[in-house]
Amino acid sequence: MAAAGPTDGRPGPGRRLRAGLRAVLAAAGLAWGAMVLARLALPPGTGPGAATGGAALPWLLLGGLAAATAAYRAGLSRLRARAKALATAAAAVPPATGALGGAFGAAELDRYARHIMLREIGGPGQRRLRAARILVIGAGGLGSPALLYLAAAGVGTIGVVDDDTVENSNLQRQIIHADGRIGMAKVASAGIAVRALNPFVAFRGHRLRLDPGNAAGLIADYDLVLDGSDNFATRYLVNRTCAALARPLVAAAMTPWEGQISLYHPAAGSPCYECVFPEAPAPGLVPACAEAGIVAPLPGVMGAMMALEAVKVVTGAGRTLAGRMLLYDALEAEWREVAIAPRPGCPACGGG
Repeated sequence: MAAAGPTDGRPGPGRRLRAGLRAVLAAAGLAWGAMVLARLALPPGTGPGAATGGAALPWLLLGGLAAATAAYRAGLSRLRARAKALATAAAAVPPATGALGGAFGAAELDRYARHIMLREIGGPGQRRLRAARILVIGAGGLGSPALLYLAAAGVGTIGVVDDDTVENSNLQRQIIHADGRIGMAKVASAGIAVRALNPFVAFRGHRLRLDPGNAAGLIADYDLVLDGSDNFATRYLVNRTCAALARPLVAAAMTPWEGQISLYHPAAGSPCYECVFPEAPAPGLVPACAEAGIVAPLPGVMGAMMALEAVKVVTGAGRTLAGRMLLYDALEAEWREVAIAPRPGCPACGGG
């Protein structure tokens, strides 16, 4: 006859021991409850109280101490279980195929642990982020927070296009730059900040002005574009190029106290930027921030939203802004949503 074991239908020694311990604890709890009730219900000096002496208070304190110990042990067990689950999830992340290649190292797993814990991202989503190539147009107010959060999120390849240099007046809102880098090319300054924040991502700086001769070749090398440019000519050029190459485009814009953001992806059925804004405003109607001013944190709000939308597009998490535009009024602290749709006959995308 085979010896009794875990597979013969009978509990093993460990389970029997735990069951016996639970029974002992339950009996002790019942005895404690009866003792306390006897002290509270019967006159002093009679019943069990006379035999065991003392009032109910010491027994209540003893019960409270036991309950606190049990709660501590239960909390510790939950923490250990959560740590074990995190370690299991991290170990399950397969090798990445992004810019840096190879499997995630221990430092990267620790860095991205809060992403890996999210059901909507997890290990597969973090792998997609590492494989992603995202281009940011402009290293100014919108590009600064977008670049920093893309790097923090672990986007494998981050490119930025800008032909400008850092000026003192930029530092009020363009948080990727620093006082010691005034006069430096913005793409070089942004590269310093990105690499300092996350050495595990690849940074590409393109110091040039986007034009019809270089836009397609540059954008074709990326999966997703974030447009934080400060002029309408660049916005329309980026939009038409992304529409032609079937690249999703996250674009945001600002006035002194307001911002707007949407995802334009006509290849997936949503409108393009030109569907919504068929013509640029007349000169002087929308003054630049150098003329009208801008509140410092507003670019941070909108730029962070751009990076968040990019993370959602790459990982497939949640609902994107395709077909919707968010409008933010910082003075009134209000968000509004506007539905947008493809425009029939749009010269940029053909109406989706």
